[in-house]
Amino acid sequence: MNARAVLRQVFGAAVDAARGDLLLGAHAALDGDRWHYHHGGLTQSVLLPPAASGGRTLVVGAGKAAAALALGLESTLGARIDRGAIVVKTGHAVPLQRIRVFEAAHPVPDQAGVQATREILALCGTLTPCDLVFVLLTGGASALLVAPAAGLTLLDKAATHAALLRSGASIEAMNIVRKHLSAVKGGQLLRYLGGARVITLAISDVPGDDPAIIASGPTVADPSTFADALAVLARHSLTEQIPPAAADYLRRGAAGLAPETPKPDSGSLLAAPWIIASNRLALNAAAERGRQLGLQVLEYPAPLQGATHAAARDFANYLRTRVQQGSRGKPLLVLAGGETTLRVSGAGLGGRCQEFALLAAQSLQDLAAYHLLAAGTDGTDGPTPAAGAFVDDQTLRRAAQLGLDPVQYLGRNDSYNFFEALHDLFVTGPTGTNVMDIVAAVVE
Repeated sequence: MNARAVLRQVFGAAVDAARGDLLLGAHAALDGDRWHYHHGGLTQSVLLPPAASGGRTLVVGAGKAAAALALGLESTLGARIDRGAIVVKTGHAVPLQRIRVFEAAHPVPDQAGVQATREILALCGTLTPCDLVFVLLTGGASALLVAPAAGLTLLDKAATHAALLRSGASIEAMNIVRKHLSAVKGGQLLRYLGGARVITLAISDVPGDDPAIIASGPTVADPSTFADALAVLARHSLTEQIPPAAADYLRRGAAGLAPETPKPDSGSLLAAPWIIASNRLALNAAAERGRQLGLQVLEYPAPLQGATHAAARDFANYLRTRVQQGSRGKPLLVLAGGETTLRVSGAGLGGRCQEFALLAAQSLQDLAAYHLLAAGTDGTDGPTPAAGAFVDDQTLRRAAQLGLDPVQYLGRNDSYNFFEALHDLFVTGPTGTNVMDIVAAVVE
């Protein structure tokens, strides 16, 4: 098996370990009126409303992988689900029997997201204290669940999202702002759920798996404030770059003239989400597949985070050092996971994984017989149809033969077109999960 085939298998194992449909299908069960889930250290159960009680079981949700989660829930609950509505990124829908699926734009929200959210909230408006509602949340929900705060428009939200995405702000920082421009994020969705019992099933796409950050925490208390949101804008020089109405709303909130998100001490919020999948789960599966394929497996000692360029160079240096220091009788697989932040100043096309791969190739010019894949587990790297890209010890030589200057492509943030010319893009389509990024490197 060649090195790229190994990398594809390792990535595939990581994705399959974190897919909501596979996880719920394998580890959830219905026993009478009680639904159980047991896997990866998480053991939970919930009593469904008995048929004689008149209570219902509803499902709502949002995110790139929400449809896969919904499929898994349908496979175990079946006709016990009365109704449901979720919104996913365009192209990420799957056929469902009892849950309506809406599609909308990501990463910048659009009118389809607004309408889908209205439909979801209308369904939530039928809930009573006799009912149970499953809320399915995965990465991408911050853009897909769209309900602007009072006085704001979709254009205000979309322009702010776009500015945040270009700024290089972390997902935590971006979501602080998003929560404070929304009527549903930061615990506010609970206000629409009619006192029903709430079970939130989440797939984490954030470092540390903080429930308040995943999907901007629509069912979780929010410790951040309007003042924090203004600080994010100031730190990234965005205060004058976003629509005046959005900045003014945040200022009014900081002055106590707009309602804050529910806080942890409010006493009204329910238990934290059940996080059924994360980057850690995916990395563990990737490592196990590597060992099954006969590789020596090492894990990068820290989550990938911070600026993409710095993270790529650090990973490359670690890989080179381990190769130089180690003695081994079989190929080496080095794994890393996390999510970096890419500041976009050029007009090219690319994403953080493709840019990571190109930076790594530049940093590893002196390393022989290596192969590296950097890819997003959701199958989408930035605004491109690729999940990521492959590089190896011949990448820059082949690029030079085609007249491709990596420095120029990086300057334009145009890594997609660089790798497309080399036929080195990694294209998977929607994967059914979203647990940040995986970087895998094989040295023969």
